[in-house]
Amino acid sequence: MHWDLGSMWSSMGPIPKGVVIILLVMSIYSIAVGVERLFVFYKAKKQSNILLRLISKLWQEGKLEESIKVSSDKQFKNSHLAKVLIAGLNELEFQEGSNAGYAEKVESAKRAIERATIKGLVEFKRGMGGLATIGSTGPFVGLFGTVFGIITAFQSMSVSGSGGIASVAGGIAEALVTTGFGILVAVVAVWFFNTLVNRVDIFSGEMANASSELIDHYIKKKIGA
Repeated sequence: MHWDLGSMWSSMGPIPKGVVIILLVMSIYSIAVGVERLFVFYKAKKQSNILLRLISKLWQEGKLEESIKVSSDKQFKNSHLAKVLIAGLNELEFQEGSNAGYAEKVESAKRAIERATIKGLVEFKRGMGGLATIGSTGPFVGLFGTVFGIITAFQSMSVSGSGGIASVAGGIAEALVTTGFGILVAVVAVWFFNTLVNRVDIFSGEMANASSELIDHYIKKKIGA
């Protein structure tokens, strides 16, 4: 028996066909979100590496104002490090003009950085919840179509009055297509999800390190002043 997707599609009932369409939509969503997120992460990584090299020199010289200008440049708009650094630098600059104590200034900067970090991570995770859902439910959606396909095959056998596995083998084979398709969709979604989660974890660590380094430079500057 050779594969003929056209004949399989035409012999499917309305429910298995609906399942195939749903799985097709799920696969398109998974690929679209996965590719889009990977592209966003690539730009964020590239811009952050350039920013870190530029801003490290300014920190060593204690130039907070120049650091803010560099971090706010449009060429770093996708940088995850720029988002937390701008929040911390702006807060430090604002606190410089206040009557707050030294420890309070540092704590305010840390809170601003923490808020920016949470917001940045939420933006990075956009669409990943859908990938997790598709990865966990894809095989069951396919199995749902298979069950109805098998039911249809046995109903056809009862109507025709013929017995034996040969009379239902074709129908069962066609029904199992939805299970196979569901597994494939789930594998793609899980692969993208795990890859993206790993990248987000790396970015989270980088954001924490950059913000900690910023605070350390500020503390050293004040101690040396």
